[in-house]
Amino acid sequence: MNQPSIPTSEPADSIIGHYGPWAASLPADPPALSFRRAEFDAIDAWRKKAKEKVIEYLGTPDIGTNPSVKVHKKYTYDGLDIEEISWQLPYGRPTEAILLKPTGASEPLPAVLGLHDHSGDKYFGKRKITQTGERHPMMAELQEKVYSGRAWANDLAKRGYVVLVPDAFAFGSRRIKFEDISEIHRQGLYIGDKVDTDDENEEYIREYNRWAGQHEHVLSKSLFCAGSTWPGVFLAEDQRALDVLCARPEVDTAKVGCCGLSGGGLRSAYLGGVDERIACAVCVGFMTTWNDFLLNRAYTHTWMTYIPRLPQFLDFPEVLGMRAPRPTLVLNNNEDQLFTLEEMHKADRILQEIFSKAEATEHYRASFYPGLHKFEADMQGEAFAWFDQWLK
Repeated sequence: MNQPSIPTSEPADSIIGHYGPWAASLPADPPALSFRRAEFDAIDAWRKKAKEKVIEYLGTPDIGTNPSVKVHKKYTYDGLDIEEISWQLPYGRPTEAILLKPTGASEPLPAVLGLHDHSGDKYFGKRKITQTGERHPMMAELQEKVYSGRAWANDLAKRGYVVLVPDAFAFGSRRIKFEDISEIHRQGLYIGDKVDTDDENEEYIREYNRWAGQHEHVLSKSLFCAGSTWPGVFLAEDQRALDVLCARPEVDTAKVGCCGLSGGGLRSAYLGGVDERIACAVCVGFMTTWNDFLLNRAYTHTWMTYIPRLPQFLDFPEVLGMRAPRPTLVLNNNEDQLFTLEEMHKADRILQEIFSKAEATEHYRASFYPGLHKFEADMQGEAFAWFDQWLK
């Protein structure tokens, strides 16, 4: 393929200097499997071809289906029936999850898989967007900072939804503990007189999160060596959580959605794009282009984002766009420190073009809010209304 010549005499404004313009020129624009290309006109045929390529490069491991669920605790809290449950995957510790539904609900209800954020905190997972009693001070601080002080999964359940919030791979109950790793990776760590602890000491948690952030490149490289990727593992585990949610007798399986901020928005993009059980998807605080990562913002993101070689075939928003014409909402913040506004708007235009070509313009919407990276109350209100519109 002939590549355009890349000027080298002018300064290059990118995070990889003069190499930026050259690297950004490598994929075609639109990429090889983009629905925006003239050779694609039938949405179903395109989706099949695009999805096959995404799954190929994700390296999603086969971890079975429909895991057996254990119910550990049932109780009522603040107008909701709550279950603390878990299931065992073929590897790692059990995945713990919280299920919330309106008190006494039994008839088939719409349901949402709640996908928690990253927030630089792997010690916690599901508790970031739920509340089942007194909150840990760090969870109260997080919810105040990015969620207007709210546990949005609880608020959504109160509107008449069954909401399941699992711990993601490498978070909460699925986190890597110090005793699990080789001695060399423990050196220089302050962990007191314990190898690992579940007593929720704040000093320990902050130290754990510091270590876990530094360990991300190790875990990601190891997954690459196994022929997989971090997003591929996320997808596999989120699909198993979706199995659990859809198996519930009180869930209407034709009316299931997903939603999450930041790392949860990333997971919403992949799960919503690949799994057709997701009737309605809301992606919050994670929508831009591969060029934005390449030239501007890769340093603000974790190793959980990237899929080698996929940008040759699809731009990042086109992964979520594979779900067209099913309802899709994207919520952005104008001053989001993780992306550039220009590329967020470009991603919006790409999704608009996909849904327009699929003759489903009314099934897609993107909104831009003032402020930094967050999923605050008014954004939650728009997301909940979107679910009400398409799932009720």
